[in-house]
Amino acid sequence: MRIEKCYFCSTNVYPGHGSAFVRNDAKVFRFCTSKCHKNFKMKRNPRKVRWTKAFRKAAGKEMTIDSTIDFEKRRNVPVRYNRELMQTTVVAMKRVAEIKKRREHAFWKNRMAIAREKQRAHRKKAMESAKTSSVKLVEPSSESKIKEKIKVSAKSRSALVQGEGRSMGMEID
Repeated sequence: MRIEKCYFCSTNVYPGHGSAFVRNDAKVFRFCTSKCHKNFKMKRNPRKVRWTKAFRKAAGKEMTIDSTIDFEKRRNVPVRYNRELMQTTVVAMKRVAEIKKRREHAFWKNRMAIAREKQRAHRKKAMESAKTSSVKLVEPSSESKIKEKIKVSAKSRSALVQGEGRSMGMEID
């Protein structure tokens, strides 16, 4: 069973799934979903589309150089079936997956630690700039806290209070 990679987003395309586009020069492009196919037809660059693996690798969000990544590369050499070889291959695949998971977790932890340090430095810089800035914050004075009473004339008060005076607030002399 050959598992292809989506040309646009690099996810696995299993047999019987996805779609294929064959160009005039006989180059085959495989796509996992119509979303990837449409983005390809719009001539979008996968390295600039944020949800693709190409973007994540280009932006440093995923590991790019690691021996476990080379393990899943496509091999076109047919191998004669051997039961022992299959058993050892399955065991090796599990072991490689475990190592890859551990390395990816360590890579993620390191990336998050660097991001945390950048965030702390940014906050510290912002706090220092706020302290040294020439703009003074205006604090409300005690004089403005005292509320002034609004004086309302007796005639207009009846219009404001419901049920007093004439309807619609009109006064007849």
